[in-house]
Formats: sequence, C-alpha cells, structure tokens
Amino acid sequence: MSIWFTIGKLAKETGTKVNTIRYYEEIGMMPEPARTEGNQRRYQQQHVNRLAFIRHSRALGFSLDQIRSLLDLQDRPDHSCETADRIARENLAEVESRIARLQSLKSELTRMIDQCSHGTVADCRVVETLANHGLCETRHS
Repeated sequence: MSIWFTIGKLAKETGTKVNTIRYYEEIGMMPEPARTEGNQRRYQQQHVNRLAFIRHSRALGFSLDQIRSLLDLQDRPDHSCETADRIARENLAEVESRIARLQSLKSELTRMIDQCSHGTVADCRVVETLANHGLCETRHS
C-alpha cells in the first residue's frame, strides 16, 4: 500500500511552496502526479524524494539547468558520474567567484565605515563614497 500526498502535504513535507511545486511540474523537473476523479494531484514518496533533491540542489546554488541535468543522471544510475562531477565543479567555481566578489564588497564597506567621522551627513564618508563611485577602491558593476 502506497502513501499518497496532496499538493499541500507535499509542500509541507518538503518546505516548498505549492506554486513552486506546480512550476517544477510545468517545466518538467517533477513528474506528473496521478490525479483523482476530481482532478486533485496525488503524490507518492518518489515525488517527495525528487523534490527534496531539487531543493537541496537549489540550496547549494545549482541552477535549474544544472539540476535538470543532475536529475537526468539520477534517472540513469548505470552511467558515469563524470558529468555530475563537472557540473559540481562548475558550481563550485561560481560559488568561489561570488565569495571573492562578496569579500571585495566587505572590504569596501569596511573601509567606508572606518573612514566615517560620525559627524554630519555633509561630511559623511559613506554617503560621499556612495555618491561618487570614483572614491571606491573596488570597481562594481
């Protein structure tokens, strides 16, 4: 006997919004669930597992396209994991790049704050630096 979940219970079980579940179905990342005679969706444990995989992948910063590729690989367990490794390495490189940008932003904010004399806004280094991009040590896009 299999356990069935409504979309609301699936959402609660996985911490996912109902609209997000519908979206993942719409773009083909979640398999179509069975439907009752009243056209209500009925999910099984496989849906919970797949949605948990998607959510965990998103939390780790993988794009939807990367997750789609990883799901395709998961559906073919006899294939080499070389592609999964490549996707993870690409994601790691992106994370490292974001960390470097954030560290640069942190340095710039720290510098602005440290140079603030805590006087009036007319003499505020934070406001002055934000108004004049040329005063920034780091170039931001």
